[in-house]
Amino acid sequence: MSPSIPMIFREGNTVIVQGAVTIDHAVMLTKSGIALFDDQPLTIDLDQVTEVDSTIVSILLEWQRATRKNSYALQFINMPESLKSLIQLYGVAELIPLAVNPVPVQNAS
Repeated sequence: MSPSIPMIFREGNTVIVQGAVTIDHAVMLTKSGIALFDDQPLTIDLDQVTEVDSTIVSILLEWQRATRKNSYALQFINMPESLKSLIQLYGVAELIPLAVNPVPVQNAS
């Protein structure tokens, strides 16, 4: 039985990731995430991530690189404890900062 396919979508200035973020879908999630980015700061909501492996660290770093090229930043919210542990283990906490007090982002009307 194969794992369910994770989903990634954008609501306003928030990108929501749902499901298992593992090696099985790393390339798809990386590309799909970058396709949702534009020229404004975004919040990545990880509250609905159900499972992670070490590839999620690579995905988040690649997203950071993609946004840095356009001179804007991502902030991450609702990070699962398992992901926080991986980020600490790999020593990349300063590269993937968790937004403690997320900046509210208003949608353009």
